[in-house]
Amino acid sequence: MKEIILLKYGEMVLKGLNRNTFNFKLLQRVRRLLSRIDGEFTIDYAQSTVCIRCSEGADVDRAYDTMKKVFGVVSVCRGMECAKNMDEIKKVIVANIDSLIGTAHTFKCNAKRSDKKFALTSPEICADCGEVILNARPDLTVDVNSPEVAVWIEIRDGAAFIHGSGEKGAGGLPTGTAGRGLLLLSGGIDSPVAGYMIAKRGMDLDAVYFESPPYTSEAAKQKVSDLASKLTEYCGRIYLHSISVTEIQEVLTQNCEEKLFTLLLRRFMMRIASRVAERVGADCLITGESIGQVASQTVASLTVTNAVAGKPVFRPCCGLDKEEIVVRARAIGTFDTSILPYEDCCTVFTPKHPNVNPTVEMLEAEEAKIDVSGLIERALATDNYVRLGD
Repeated sequence: MKEIILLKYGEMVLKGLNRNTFNFKLLQRVRRLLSRIDGEFTIDYAQSTVCIRCSEGADVDRAYDTMKKVFGVVSVCRGMECAKNMDEIKKVIVANIDSLIGTAHTFKCNAKRSDKKFALTSPEICADCGEVILNARPDLTVDVNSPEVAVWIEIRDGAAFIHGSGEKGAGGLPTGTAGRGLLLLSGGIDSPVAGYMIAKRGMDLDAVYFESPPYTSEAAKQKVSDLASKLTEYCGRIYLHSISVTEIQEVLTQNCEEKLFTLLLRRFMMRIASRVAERVGADCLITGESIGQVASQTVASLTVTNAVAGKPVFRPCCGLDKEEIVVRARAIGTFDTSILPYEDCCTVFTPKHPNVNPTVEMLEAEEAKIDVSGLIERALATDNYVRLGD
């Protein structure tokens, strides 16, 4: 008997001729993550399942928890591998009955017989194993409709796998299968969620943070770095760029209408982010904006900021309300960091009465008063980046 972790594929099974590319990227990610965990792990792939065999003394708990964050995997199961004969299968079930059943009172057996030459049919396997479980735990009751736990017996070509129902995986598509995007990462709740949602579709991420020293602090910058580091647990390596917009904000306050400050700044951010995206080979920009959440996120406001973006802008949170975004932030582990009370550049020069129905012509008239290209070049010269994650 050997302890194993099984990773079950999701929508990847629907891929056609390019499926090998998706398999390669997923296995590459799994190997990289396991290489940092104590113990030896061997990986085998067959029939839309990755089998991770764990050496004696390996940190299986950590490996199991880590695999739940791998994009492309819909469920993660911890179980045992044994010879595919019923006597051995029954011994393994009895020896591991507590870990398979836990504190449940009802159960059912499910069998998957990939090896059609196996002597028993799937219903016969379920009946035999169910009897063994009831003999070992007479307090249990069989419930084939709504059991608290399911015990799976998979008869594969080379061995038998015995495991429980497992836990939900990250889903989506493997990291690195959908190009690269640049996330405009603030210290708020929304943008990390947006980055996660796009990364879940297989996209590699880089990120840019706009700071405004001395109006924003090093603590605020560290908060953003911590958020980016949290995202790397799911999507791997991120280069986090920090760019100062202090001069831009000061010039805007001295020369432009107050009610348009935020939108003017957002247009600068889009232009600068597009330039950074060109440098790093990113195909799109990603923001955490949600329609109507604040004045700068009305449809009219988003239209005027889109007008200067040199890349497509993806806004995966645009149809979510704040509570829905908070739920997702809690689920991915970014919420507690996001609510730390540090300022960001967008709150430093916030107008008292922002314009919620701007036009491109309004913004262009204000920008004609200042040296837009010079401000962008000087801001880009402040770009300082760090590598986070693997």
